[in-house]
Amino acid sequence: MDDEGFVLVIGSAGIDVKGRPNSDELEYETSNLGRVRNSVGGVARNIAENLARLEVPTVLLSAVGDDAAGNRVLAHCEESGIDCSYVRQVPSGRTGTYLALLKTSGDLMVAISDFEIMSAVDRPFLLHNEALFAEAEMLVIDATLSLDALATVFELAERYNLRVCADPTTPALAGNLCDYIPKLFLVVPNAAETTALCGLANPAKDRESAIDAARHLVHLGADIAVVTLGARGLAYADSSGGGFIRAMHTQVVDSTGAGDAFTGAVIFGLVNEVRVDEAMRLGATAAALTVQNRATVIPELSQEMLYDELVI
Repeated sequence: MDDEGFVLVIGSAGIDVKGRPNSDELEYETSNLGRVRNSVGGVARNIAENLARLEVPTVLLSAVGDDAAGNRVLAHCEESGIDCSYVRQVPSGRTGTYLALLKTSGDLMVAISDFEIMSAVDRPFLLHNEALFAEAEMLVIDATLSLDALATVFELAERYNLRVCADPTTPALAGNLCDYIPKLFLVVPNAAETTALCGLANPAKDRESAIDAARHLVHLGADIAVVTLGARGLAYADSSGGGFIRAMHTQVVDSTGAGDAFTGAVIFGLVNEVRVDEAMRLGATAAALTVQNRATVIPELSQEMLYDELVI
């Protein structure tokens, strides 16, 4: 990557609140015993932190509230090495929150995502920061952007010949990216997001259906497509072919942020011009390390850690 280049990341930044019950046999309409933790999160912000910890110069465009949570997010980002100079802090705004209920295994049971504040990342705000698009090496977005913001992002990306990587974020938002698949350098849906994104009747569920979904996304115009299956592994495809990587067998402590770690490490590989298959192995390794950690992004993540634990 050019020494003066940076990755521009646009999307959600906020707080993750995660509850883990003592038993999966929940009693509804009453209180259940367990543990509740909170950390800094947001899909785009998580990807940005993974990139920054892997020594990729990273600039974040997002919106947070002018509140204690927003100040916490900005402070953590800056400590992690992310350039937050352009993050919009909205007066009287409410910083976004991701509320997750985990199984005792650490896997997600259900979640509620509240990032209404992302409406502040609008066309005027993006145009005001057009110079960042002109200077960036690569662009990464999540699907919390409004339809108008997405149109503006792709307009600017085309103007400055920027490669765009996208995380569909959640099945409820993934469909917003459908019109832009031919303009994507990289797209990374999970199994549940493939239906909304690919127009498939059923979500990818195993090796063959995941490979088919990744190939379909490439057929629709994406340069590189990845379909993640959590503990079952991931499928990937590009114009030259593709493959499947089994997940590392590991103890899951908390699965939150694993997909964002995968995406961040893959992008780290791609901006450093490694082969696509090696970039996928870097991503799989980062995801496996993340599920073993209670933090949404591993504080000790480094290039050395990634290569020391690299999936074979």
